[in-house]
Amino acid sequence: MGWTIFLAVILILVGLFVTIKPDLWWQLTESWKSYSAGDPSDLYLKTTRIGGIIFIVLGVIAIFLPFILE
Repeated sequence: MGWTIFLAVILILVGLFVTIKPDLWWQLTESWKSYSAGDPSDLYLKTTRIGGIIFIVLGVIAIFLPFILE
């Protein structure tokens, strides 16, 4: 149960980071793939934020899941 909560907290933290700072996430993960990379597109920013929200929701579910399954 300890590992599940630990991994859930990691999911929530990554989700918060991606939701709040999608442009910094792009710099860390995607900018090196392009020579002429200026800024991320609006579509990338929106879909990254949606992905971050999904990570947060999954993290919250993962925190409560061990208590529900017992």
